[in-house]
Amino acid sequence: MNRKIIHIDCDCFYAAVEMRDDPGLRQRPIAVGGDPNRRGVIATCNYEARSYGVHSAMASAHARRLCPDLLILPPRMPHYQEVSRQIQRILHQYTPVIEPLSLDEAYLDVSGQPHFRGSATRMAEAIRKQVRSQVGITVSAGVAANKFLAKIASDWNKPDGLWVIPPQQADAFIRPLAVEKLHGVGKVTARRLHQLGIRTCDDIRAYDRFQFVEAVGSFGDHLYRLAHGEDERPVQPRTTRKSVSVERTYPRDLPDIDSCQQQLPALKSQLQQRLQRRQETHAIQKAFVKLKFSDFTSTTMECCESFPTLETYRRLFAEAFQRKSLAVRLLGLGVRFRHHCTGNQLAFEF
Repeated sequence: MNRKIIHIDCDCFYAAVEMRDDPGLRQRPIAVGGDPNRRGVIATCNYEARSYGVHSAMASAHARRLCPDLLILPPRMPHYQEVSRQIQRILHQYTPVIEPLSLDEAYLDVSGQPHFRGSATRMAEAIRKQVRSQVGITVSAGVAANKFLAKIASDWNKPDGLWVIPPQQADAFIRPLAVEKLHGVGKVTARRLHQLGIRTCDDIRAYDRFQFVEAVGSFGDHLYRLAHGEDERPVQPRTTRKSVSVERTYPRDLPDIDSCQQQLPALKSQLQQRLQRRQETHAIQKAFVKLKFSDFTSTTMECCESFPTLETYRRLFAEAFQRKSLAVRLLGLGVRFRHHCTGNQLAFEF
């Protein structure tokens, strides 16, 4: 409880950069994403677009139906990466202990830092002001004693907000939290908890730890600790890539496993080129594949393999396809590096 963690999250990052560069885009619904006529997907959108129900990971064609006036801009990744580096330079003025989660999100451990007499709240506010004045976009910040609470706090007063959860107020804050706020709880887990009559962290606390794990499964211990505000994960600076992958969304669904297998050589070649261009020297530990089916559900399959071949990916795709046997709209494949086999991956879509 002596740690001071800040979570910084840019507000609709890609869209914010586009509105900064072209002020004429402000006050109108915009999104950054793929072409709606080519099976594109929304990467992010501004708050005007969100008022129509548009959100990230939504098919661009569906987003356009929800908001006929939606302007969908193609992504400019090199430009966003440079803006992200600007923000990172600001963050490093306050602490060297920074864990980037993506281009627009990061944890900072400011425990023991001398700025503002050690006040994490004032450091977070200073970061927000600097990003606004020097970069021209807004960020939201959360301050708490651990990563779990800091991340929730950063979303509590969005956009352009700051929320602080002092240690002495953490218990009161956690109790009424919906279980959906817990790290790792998706739709399936939430539905299972609801079936048990569990909707808040307070409901979890009503259980004995062992009873809860027995009712929910091995993941229950993780949830039980979060419901009590326990999260000892350190902020871990990352200097190496965890994984590299390539993905492709097809203009028309691939109807069967044979049509999917025909796409693998080209994807495997793209992955090899990506690895060579980036001169990756880390030892590969796993190969993985990703499929997104015509019903928009996704599945992944991986195996331990130091030198994955085309046949490795053919086998993984065959196994993954059997999970639903539906037409496929997206295929992806990649590698995970040794010592970095969990967490977020960097995906490149063509």
